[in-house]
Amino acid sequence: MAKEIKTQIVINASAEKIWSILTDFNSYSKWNPFIISLTGNVSGGNTIAATLKAPGAKAMTVKPKVLTFNRNKEFKWVGHLLMPGIFTGEHKFEIIDNGNKTCTFVQSEKFTGILIPLFTKMLDGSTTEGFKLMNEALKKTAEL
Repeated sequence: MAKEIKTQIVINASAEKIWSILTDFNSYSKWNPFIISLTGNVSGGNTIAATLKAPGAKAMTVKPKVLTFNRNKEFKWVGHLLMPGIFTGEHKFEIIDNGNKTCTFVQSEKFTGILIPLFTKMLDGSTTEGFKLMNEALKKTAEL
């Protein structure tokens, strides 16, 4: 089974400004309503800790592995529930420079594994809403 969530928003700011906010992990608790904490050495191959708080859900901490960390462009990680094949999520933040002093911020996650049917309602509901709330908060912060 597989499922993907993909959200995007146009932000009136440079890729550099958006990246600086997105990668200032010590400030997440001040502006980010969805990923309330992110700690660890964020570089390719390293394991980090991210605490997620979807609307109406309890906070949960995941320990994904960083896949890509390309300055001003892309940050991607992958995490598993128990082990690969059960429930795996590949989360990606992408900044696309539109060439007109705006950028499109894309937040997506591809889920795979045998437990996908059990989590579909949550993924379509509170998880997607959490993505949208984070996107809006990033836009608001970057456009100040």
